[in-house]
Amino acid sequence: EVQLVESGGGLVQAGGSLRLSCAASGFSSGEPTIGWFRQAPGKEREGVSCISSSDGSTYYAHSVKGRFTISSDNAKNTVYLQMNSLKPEDTAVYYCAAYDGYIMGDFGDEDEYDFWGQGTQVTVSE
Repeated sequence: EVQLVESGGGLVQAGGSLRLSCAASGFSSGEPTIGWFRQAPGKEREGVSCISSSDGSTYYAHSVKGRFTISSDNAKNTVYLQMNSLKPEDTAVYYCAAYDGYIMGDFGDEDEYDFWGQGTQVTVSE
């Protein structure tokens, strides 16, 4: 059974940093793709970043490039999203998502992912 457990959200001032964690387990392939998505109030959910366990390839949305870094610790089955230089527009519920294998399509497309965590709130104040 696939399990995704997010942690690390919170309230931070603009310019600050947070690190989100996604403890991911239960994949039959052993090489899942893990992504982070976010949904702000009144907006559609959007892809933020993802990483492939297969080849380490990563994806970043244009809005977070240079500020966010995704990484994985395979020994801990955990994927991290380091978020620096946070802006008020980064405020959203952040979700960890997973596909049990390598995504051949669009890494930022939520339809490519089969499993979702419960979400963690990130609030960036002015």
